[in-house]
Amino acid sequence: MYIIIIGAGDVGYNLAKQLSREDHDIIVIEKNRDKHMRVAESLDVQAICGNGVSYSVLEQADIKNADMLVAVTTSDEVNLLAVLIAKEYGVGKTVARVKNSEFLRADAPLNPDKFKIDLLIHPESVAADAAIRLLEHTSVSHVIEFEDGSINLIGIELDAKCPLIHKTLIEIGRELSELVFRVIAIQRHDLTRIPTGSDELLPGDRIFIAAKKESLSRVLQAFGKEEMKKIQYIMIMGGGQTGYVLARGLENDRDVKLIELDQKKATFLGENLKKTLVIHGDGRDLNLLALEGITDMEAFIAVTGDDETNIISCLMAKHLKVPRIIAMINKMNYTPILHTIGIDAYISKQMLTVDAILKFIRKGEIVSVASLPGITAEALEMIPKKGSKITRKPLSKLKLPNNAILGVVMRGEEVFIPVGDTHIQTGDRVVLFALPSAIRELENFFN
Repeated sequence: MYIIIIGAGDVGYNLAKQLSREDHDIIVIEKNRDKHMRVAESLDVQAICGNGVSYSVLEQADIKNADMLVAVTTSDEVNLLAVLIAKEYGVGKTVARVKNSEFLRADAPLNPDKFKIDLLIHPESVAADAAIRLLEHTSVSHVIEFEDGSINLIGIELDAKCPLIHKTLIEIGRELSELVFRVIAIQRHDLTRIPTGSDELLPGDRIFIAAKKESLSRVLQAFGKEEMKKIQYIMIMGGGQTGYVLARGLENDRDVKLIELDQKKATFLGENLKKTLVIHGDGRDLNLLALEGITDMEAFIAVTGDDETNIISCLMAKHLKVPRIIAMINKMNYTPILHTIGIDAYISKQMLTVDAILKFIRKGEIVSVASLPGITAEALEMIPKKGSKITRKPLSKLKLPNNAILGVVMRGEEVFIPVGDTHIQTGDRVVLFALPSAIRELENFFN
């Protein structure tokens, strides 16, 4: 597929990086010379330094032959204008990122349908949804739902107290044979591997597990992780759009406090949030946190626009014994150290946005996709088409890519772990995990 990406910030760069690994033809347009050079020098894509809504620049990018245009600059207006221009040139599919949630309103004078946008993404809403999922599963660092929540992919960090340490995955599978789950990735010393049955779990490993929802709490207990009761008392730091959407999603059945430094934002939040207690102040002030009862909180979520502020405030909350800590992170180079310094879980608007765009680009046999921040692999939910290669033989007789593993299969109401003699059928929903090098080959098996 020939795809034009406008904007080479974190979203545009990571999207181009991922798609180029899958052998798509990519052109990135970026007007900032430093960002343009970063793409040109480090990615196997074409890069043009110029304005993404300039006719001459778009024609230089051969827009008339493009299959898709993705506009992910920091300007809503540029992104929306770019997709309008793309449609006039006959581009089949368009994607735009917007920060202003008013563009999402169905009753807006110019809504996505009138803009002819195939996918309109509001990263702040996506990030808020991810934070809420992390509140539902209190002992995990990541949680991704597949098949409307019936299958969960979770990430946990193992310590020396884990009762399954120094056991192989084959031994663990036998010991927990009544539970529907599979360890589908192990991260050790910043290296991600797709495991085999002979792999042994070690203290400090970060593992990712695909599990049937009904088995999840028992699986976590088996790995020495206890889930908290429903989190009721929550403090949010940051009243930007992410904080606003998050508070709005929580306030109906939770007790929520939101701290915002900017007076105008605090006033807006106070007028528009129905049940959330809005506090005007600096969330980095220990005296303010103590005054507002942070020691009574069960969760602290930092979603300001500044990574350092989010990290520091989360560490302060951790020091004050708040049980669940979640930080929003924009700079991905911070992610390797977060677990080391005590941050329970984190969300990244950039990576969540990339995931949403990848899911749209691959839609068809791939119905869901998710990247896990800090590791070089993706979780996919795929449906084999009639006559596809994967439906022709049992798994043991297929030469599936080495850098991929099938986690869970959903067949009607049945959910099971695939083994060597499993015969995948048309219409099955398969949750799998793969390194980037294996994704295109997997698509060939499911097409």
